[in-house]
Amino acid sequence: MAAVAALLAVALLAGAAQAADPYAFFDWDVSYITASPLGVPQQVAFLPSSSSAFASTLRRSRLLFNRGGEPSAVPCQKARILLRAPASSSCPAQDLIFDFKHRFVHTLFLRNGCFVGRFLSGRFIGVIAINKQFPGPVMNVTTNYNVVVNVLNSLDEPLLITWDGIQHRKNCWQDGVLGTTCPIPPGWNWTYNFQVKDQIGSFFYFPPLGMQRAAGGFGGITVNNRAVISVPFDTPDGDITLFIGDWYKKNHTALRKMLDDGKELGMPDGVLMNGKGPYRYNDSLVPDGIEYETIKVEPGKTYRFRVHNVGVSTSLNFRIQNHNLALVETEGSYTMKQNFTNLDIHVGQSYSFLVTMDQNASSDYYIVASPRFVNESLWTRVTGVAILQYSNSKGKASGPLPDPPNDEYDKTFSMNQARSIRMNVSTGAARPNPQGSFHYGSINVSQVYKLRNEPPVTINGKKRTTLSGISYSPPETPLRLADLYDKKGVYTLDFPTMPIDGPPVIATSVINSTYKNFLEIVFQNNDTKVQTYHIDGYAFWVVGMDYGEWTENSRGTYNKWDGVSRCTTQVFPGAWTAVMLSLDSPGFWNVRTENLDTWYLGQETYIRVVDPDGGYNVTEMVAPDNMLYCGLLKDKQNSETSWLTFVSLFS
Repeated sequence: MAAVAALLAVALLAGAAQAADPYAFFDWDVSYITASPLGVPQQVAFLPSSSSAFASTLRRSRLLFNRGGEPSAVPCQKARILLRAPASSSCPAQDLIFDFKHRFVHTLFLRNGCFVGRFLSGRFIGVIAINKQFPGPVMNVTTNYNVVVNVLNSLDEPLLITWDGIQHRKNCWQDGVLGTTCPIPPGWNWTYNFQVKDQIGSFFYFPPLGMQRAAGGFGGITVNNRAVISVPFDTPDGDITLFIGDWYKKNHTALRKMLDDGKELGMPDGVLMNGKGPYRYNDSLVPDGIEYETIKVEPGKTYRFRVHNVGVSTSLNFRIQNHNLALVETEGSYTMKQNFTNLDIHVGQSYSFLVTMDQNASSDYYIVASPRFVNESLWTRVTGVAILQYSNSKGKASGPLPDPPNDEYDKTFSMNQARSIRMNVSTGAARPNPQGSFHYGSINVSQVYKLRNEPPVTINGKKRTTLSGISYSPPETPLRLADLYDKKGVYTLDFPTMPIDGPPVIATSVINSTYKNFLEIVFQNNDTKVQTYHIDGYAFWVVGMDYGEWTENSRGTYNKWDGVSRCTTQVFPGAWTAVMLSLDSPGFWNVRTENLDTWYLGQETYIRVVDPDGGYNVTEMVAPDNMLYCGLLKDKQNSETSWLTFVSLFS
């Protein structure tokens, strides 16, 4: 299947990439698995019920499967029903096991009346895995590679994969968000095809729909330099990817329901490292039997750690006991090398450090990710702990964890950390010319937008979050497809340049801009929690941040020379962060908070970038031949696979 998918992808989509550049092929099956990262199975278990009622429901649903006889249901193991589907002239007999509860939803996948793929109970929710891996595999590619990813959706709900930090130059069709792409239905597969054009660095992918990242589905993207481009540090002895993030024992559907019901998610149940719970550093805080991550290293060697915060909403302080973290890169830009004993990594952010194994290995060492900007005495159990183990280690790690920053009364500590991160302007990255050769500080700004968020509000009886007074409502038809087929009324181009003072509204309002414009965007956070903001399709320069309300006089504090270029930036509560970006890629590009709860409740918009002199098939790539259609364009979809969803009620 992998070879067929790869050949099909090349045949259909080769026009979207450069034929002279290498290809990397990936075949992914995205499905639920049972896992216990915090010692409790991350799934919903189901109780046994009447098998005759189950079979009766199938008959009432007129689900005959084009077979010679009706399906029968018989009890099998505890909490399960075995569905026996008889053979027909075109379909083999199959035994299908369902887990269920008194009220449940099943999604059945069929092709030409025969079952295909795997059957999943709609309410059997576990960890989202890729090819049974959690976290998913790391995509290891090189600058300018063409990447082809065939995704089979074996979940019971629609799926997209987005590629955080990959710029998809002039090709927003591959971005994997609702503004550009219809979701992949359950049981379907879809092939992404994009090029990591002129990029290097550390990024990650994840499923962006409906809080799914809270259940997993994420993995790393490593884009290496081409051999002809020098790197501003010696080649490390190893490359290690580490995912950190807060985690709830509730599945993502339960978290969605809490938000839909107007509730707060509350304190997470823990922090995972590479999908595993904490090492038992404290018997009273960490139960026995939890699997933890161990990173094995050799003494005297230097390793590159690529650390991604893929959590729900918690900023984390990252540190390795007795080891310096030499920061060298963040989200595609080489930074000035600087040593940290710890660094705050906010939701959606990625950093890479060089760490030298220069200790005496008297014992193993703690790797820690602990929550920030919370009541730490209440959140003590919400700490991720992994183990760094030298090959000559003399024993297990023990004793207290290395201290977090002691800044309870100094709200500037974390901000000053962020301000200190500067771009290395003298080195090349994806290209040999220095990163500082684009003099962003001397370019005239075309448009200024101030995006202000507030604490959650109630609109039409529902809890919502807003940007500049607008809570985004995603339409059924992707914005870019609506433009392509001239479908009116899907969105509006009236997103305000400055926050509106009237009552908040729910709308599909989009920022309107032009190809080659130079934007200044100010994120103003008037909430009480740290928010991180991301822009798809671009890297932006972080030119300033401070506490208080941004005004035009704030520009006097901007860094117009070596501000770091990245795709995700933190905005502290009661503070602002200003970024600048050059709109060199037509299309629709998502602007969002990476905090999953506030994103789910409406804190996002899109930038529409139009080229009046070129545009479609000139400065923007054409839509792929395998495009999915939905919403106002659903009649254009050629359906080979069907799926049937039904609800059963048992007394």
